[in-house]
Parts: sequence; C-alpha cells; structure tokens
Amino acid sequence: MSYFPNGVQGGDLKASTSELVSNSDASSATAVQDSRSNASSQSVQSPKSDYEIFKEKAQAQAQAQAQAQASSREVNVNGEDAPEIDDAVNELPWAVRRVVSLHDDTTLPTITFRYFLLVFLFVSPGAFLEQINQYRTTSAPYSIFFVQIAASYVGDWCARFIPALVVKIPFTKWSFNTNPGPFSVKEHVLVVIAANAGAYYNLAWTPISLAEVYFNQKINPAVCLFFMLAITWTGYSYAAIARHFLIYDPQQPWYHALCQTALFETQTKQREYPSPVSRRQTIVFFSVILGVTLWQFLPEFIFPFLSSLAFLCWVAPRSGVANFMGAGLGGMGFLNLTFDWSNINAIDGMGNLFVTPWYTQVIAFAAFVVNCWILLPIAKWGKLAVWNHHLMSNDAFLQNGTTYPATLLVTPQMTLNTTAYAEFGIPYVGAQQLWNMFFDYASYTSVLAWMAFFGYPHIKATLSKFMERWRSHGKTSVYDQYTDPLNVLMRSYEEVPLWWYIALFLVSFLIIITLLARGFLYIPMWTYFIALLTGAVVVIPLGWLYGISNFQLPIGTTNELLYGLMVNAGSGHRSPIGASVYGSIAGDAWYRAQYLLQDQKLGHYMHIPPKTVFFSQMMGTMVGVPINYGAIRWVLDNKMQYLNGTKEDPNHQWTGQYLAGSLTAGIQYVLVGPAELFRQQIYKPLPYGFLLGALAPATLYLLSRRFPKAQFHLWNTTIFFCGLSTFYGNISTGYLSSIIGGFIVMYWAYRKKYELWARYNYILGAAFDSGYNLNQLLIFLFLGSVKTLLMPNWWGNSAGSVERCFALPSDE
Repeated sequence: MSYFPNGVQGGDLKASTSELVSNSDASSATAVQDSRSNASSQSVQSPKSDYEIFKEKAQAQAQAQAQAQASSREVNVNGEDAPEIDDAVNELPWAVRRVVSLHDDTTLPTITFRYFLLVFLFVSPGAFLEQINQYRTTSAPYSIFFVQIAASYVGDWCARFIPALVVKIPFTKWSFNTNPGPFSVKEHVLVVIAANAGAYYNLAWTPISLAEVYFNQKINPAVCLFFMLAITWTGYSYAAIARHFLIYDPQQPWYHALCQTALFETQTKQREYPSPVSRRQTIVFFSVILGVTLWQFLPEFIFPFLSSLAFLCWVAPRSGVANFMGAGLGGMGFLNLTFDWSNINAIDGMGNLFVTPWYTQVIAFAAFVVNCWILLPIAKWGKLAVWNHHLMSNDAFLQNGTTYPATLLVTPQMTLNTTAYAEFGIPYVGAQQLWNMFFDYASYTSVLAWMAFFGYPHIKATLSKFMERWRSHGKTSVYDQYTDPLNVLMRSYEEVPLWWYIALFLVSFLIIITLLARGFLYIPMWTYFIALLTGAVVVIPLGWLYGISNFQLPIGTTNELLYGLMVNAGSGHRSPIGASVYGSIAGDAWYRAQYLLQDQKLGHYMHIPPKTVFFSQMMGTMVGVPINYGAIRWVLDNKMQYLNGTKEDPNHQWTGQYLAGSLTAGIQYVLVGPAELFRQQIYKPLPYGFLLGALAPATLYLLSRRFPKAQFHLWNTTIFFCGLSTFYGNISTGYLSSIIGGFIVMYWAYRKKYELWARYNYILGAAFDSGYNLNQLLIFLFLGSVKTLLMPNWWGNSAGSVERCFALPSDE
C-alpha cells in the first residue's frame, strides 16, 4: 500500500507531461508546468531533467514495442543494467520522482578541508541554540534549511578564495588539498548532515538540570560529557536495526529528507542554469530572513503583546470566564492568535508547517481542540476533575494544593523517606496533567499497534529480503534487491559494514557501564540493559511513523513509568533523577537513531557514499556535544531564578516546564511507585490508556478494510493521542495561527498555486526558521550573554499581563 495522502500518490508513466513534474520543479528556473497551475502561467525553460529524459525514452520505447513487438529495452545507469524504465521509475512515489535526480557523478569530492571548516561554522551555533531552547516553553528549531542555504554560499566563497595548497599530514603518507576545485553538491550535503547530527540538543540535559535545580547536586562536567556522548552513540548504533526496513524501500518518503533534497536540487540547478527567477528566489529568501529577524524583536522583547492576541480578554476585560477562555498564556487559547513564530511553529512533534503534510497538521490541531477547547472547560466548570486544583500546572502538590516537598522524600542514601511520605501522602496533580499521562500511555501502544496493522505488509516484505541476503552469505546486496533507479545508482558505493555500528555501541556501552559502576549516575546497573532492550523494540515503529508523517512521538513518560516499576520491585535507587537518566538512555536510543536514519535517507536521495554519511554524523556529534554542555551551564548559571520558581518570567518562556514535568514523573513513578500510585482514586483510570492505544488502530484498520475509499489509514491515532498528551498550561496560543498558515501553504497553495508553491514553499520555510534563530542569537549576544537586559514596562509589555488578560483567575 502507499502511505502518501491524496495529491502525493505515485502516478503512471503514461501520464501527460502537464500532469507530472520532474525533479527540476524544485527550482523555479526549471519548473515544468503542472496541471494544477493556471494555463497562462509562464515558466523559464531550461535543459530537460533526468526524469523527463527517462520518461520520453520510455514512451518512445512503448511505441516501438507496439509496432515491432520487440522485447523490453534496458538502459545503462552508471555502468549497471537497470530494469525496464516503466516498472523501475514507477516504483518511486510521485513526490520522489518530482524531486530526486536520477543522475549521479561518482567523481565529486566529499570529505575536504572546506567540509571541516563549514562543519565547525554551522554546528556550533545550532548546538547552542537547540540546547537552550529546551528550557523555554516555546521556540523554533535551528533551521537546517538555513544551514543548507548558507553553506552553499560559504562553500562557493571558499572555493573561490582559499588557496589551493597541498598539505602533508605529519608522520603519515597522507596529504590533502585545501581547495580541490568547485564546491560540490556532495560536500554540501555532508556539511548539512553533520549539522543535522551535531546542531541538536542532548537528552542528558534533563537529569543534569534536575540534579542542580531541585536537589542542588552539580554533576561533574567530565561525567556529563561522557554520558552525553555515550547516549548519542547508543542511538546511532541502533540505526543498524531499522535501516533495512526504512531506508532502501522507495515507499518510505521521509518528508524532511525529501524537502531537503528538493532544496539541494534547486541550488544545484541555480548554479548550473542561473535565471531571473532563481535570483528572485534568492532575494525572497534573504528578505524574509531579514524581516523575520527584525520582527521577532517585537514579540520576544519590545512588544510581547503580539505573542498572544486574546480577543475575548478585550471584549470582556473584567470577566474571569472570558479571560480564561481567551488567554493564550495560562488559559484555553480560544480564538487566540499569535504573531510570534516560536509559538506558531512550536506544535509538539510536528515540525515546520511548510514541511509537514496537511493531514498531519489537521490531526495535531484536532487534538489541540479536544484538549484545550473541550476538556479544559469541562474540567474547570464541570465534574471531570476528581481533584479540583491546579488545572493549568504540571507540578506535584499536596492534597490541600500547596507545593509537594519532593526533596524531603529522598534520604541521603537516595531511598524513600517513609516517615516523610506517611506525613505528606501521595502527590496530587491537576486534571490536565492526568489526561496528558493517560494519552501519553495510549500513544505508546498506539504506535506499536498501528505498525502491526497498517505496516505488516511492509515488515513482511522487508524481512523476506533480509532473510534472502542472510542466506546468500553476502553475495546479494540490499541494492540488488530493490530495482528502482535510486537503489540502482547506490550500487556504485559500499554499504556501511555492520561492525562499525557494533563498535560504536560497544564504546557507548563501556562508558555507561563505567559511570554506573563508579556510582556517578542514579540508576541500578541492571536497568540499563532494560533501557537498551526497550529502545531496540520501538526504533522501527517510531521510525516508520516519522518516515511517513513527519511526526515525532515523544516516549519519555512511558520510559519513566517502566523505570518506576523496576526500581520499586527492589530496594535502593529511589532518586527521582533516576527516571530521567533511564529516559535519556532509552529515549536517545530512538531519537538519535531516527536522525541517523533520516540523514541516511537524505544521503540515499542525493547519492552520497554511505560511509561518508556515517563519518559526517560522527563528526557533527563530536563538535556539537561539548557545545551542548556549555549551553546547559549557561542556562543554569543565568536563568536559575526562573527555573526554580524564585522569579517568574513575564513572557512565560523560561519556565522549564519540561523539567517540572520530569520532577513530577520522578516523584510519582520512583518515590511513590506505580503500584501505590494507581491504587489511588485520582490515578486509577490511567493504565487504561494503554488499552485504548492498542484498540484504536485495530478499529481504524477494520474500518479501512470495510470502507477503503474513506482513507482511514490517514487518521493516525498516535499523532492524535500525542497531541492530547501535550501540556498547555503555560502557553496555548499558536495552534489557530498555525492551522491557518498550514491551510494556506500545504492545502490551498499546494492545490491551487502549485507552480508558485514549488518555487517558494521550502525556501520560505527555511527563511522563517532561520530568521527566528538569528533573532534568538542576537538577543542572547546583546541582551543576555553578559548582563540580562529587560524591556521597560509599557502598554504592550504590561507587568500584570503581557496579553492584557488582567482578570485571568489564578491557578489554585
């Protein structure tokens, strides 16, 4: 079955030229007019793309066959005999055929001196920004599209001005040329892959921060760095489990990698065939970056009122009900709009609205509506909540509503203080936090059940191919088993040997075992082996979900629940920090595997040697992880008063709400324990979330078999449940603005103005994220790096409420 939504289905090669778009349409200079475009639209002509040439040859051959009844023709691709064009090219989904080039030059340089310069230049700021963003309530990611576009210009500049010198490496026979010629597309791709790997946050920030913020325990910097590297390498080694299922199959699109490929193809065509349209694209890109960079100073610093436009607060400024309904900072966010890109683009798990498929955006918005506009008012004014306190908080409380003294429940030996627990009782949480936990459990079993029902044919076919290769004792390559043109092209390169992944895993294994044996971490050693096992189980289904929907499922709460079950079965190791240590190991086994797989798919689309892709990912990690730790230290040293609750951030950004949620989970699952917790009336319904997650995909599968035209395979319950598990207590604005933007970009423009969409969509997505990140970097450098500067209070930055919801009830 195809996993593409309507409008992105694979087509037949016999379709007319106006109905198919080649890989060139990623570039406005080489756009082929689409049937959805206006007939009067004009496009700049350029040399024919690879796919057009393939298609014309196939059509000519079909006519020759009809006349002479000749046998099928085979074409030569890179020295290999390719399958019949009609069958081979049609194995690629329509969206892939439209974007990806079917030509490869194996002589292009890959790892060069320029490559290393660009890796350090682009990984460093990304690793810092991504890490500090984890302490904020909302943010926009460090745009890899910005890296992709900026690296092209910097790489071309290096090729022009760096002297071509031959440098010999001392004590070896090796040498390299500082400037081997024009900046190649393969160098370009590898720089971006290194940034994908290194310009990212590290999950170890959670236990490091929890220990210092809530327990005043500063972990040794060397321990932090080795732990951060080890969990990253564990995840990368786990990609070996899933790559045969998710990389080579042409029906796995990996939308983010596909979008990056479209931009690479655009840049390549622009260099080879510059045109007025390509120059306009460049002007649009940099103009939007400049505009967004300057604009973000308003909602982020000068005019925070723009971050949440609460219309109901303006209509009824003295009504507590209207204020709660309309507020986007501590309320329901009903009909609330925002002009802050960090809020618009911060939909959990979804990614950039210019990239994410429309159906994924609809499901995510539907989950937000159910959560904030239906469940929240029922809980506040109805009888949904068993405990009617702190609906908009994810902290833990005593039964009377005061803060739960978590630190008093831990003895110096990191065990439960039974005397204190008998005095304080179980921790209570608000109703929103309860249903967040319920649907988080549901999303975990949902992704496994969804893969079992809807992905079974894919798993079966892939396993069959794997067993065939196993029986051949290395004589059959994975590229030999898939006959589409992309896999045929990759036959020119050696695959990454399995022992590379095994060696990487063993290094990470020895590091963590050593840290555990020395008592530097907060978990018993045997639970580490369970963490490795659970990561291995989920890497394929979660990667499959991300590959077909561009949606990333967070699984932290379920990992912490499992850890709580284990440690409460024995004695000792009852520190709440242990749950986040366990979650960092089991979570990175999936998260890092996902990013390695995504980059491998990008390398597959761009015909990059797999071994150089692997090297680039390791290079990015070695650059990025130390900077991650530096960013953690900067936040803990400069924003501690906001994180520990001593002061309140007026913009509700430096809240550390994820840290608070992690502490609550640690108290519930580690100190109290799941068995004791679920016996309490307030927590009794939660385990049924696992049952709901298992049954919902089965129901939709049966409906899809009964009503195949209804496309129930797009009604992804995992995405929906994940949206319902998101906490909106601090910020609920952004979703309405996001779905409006998504409708314009991914629905209306895609269907009605396709040629314009193909030219500018990914460029605009990259420009918006890049402008936001540049703004955050400037704010850090000039307003917070040396001394924190605050904007004076005025009408648009009110001390009482920046969105002017002065009657908003307090969360008690």
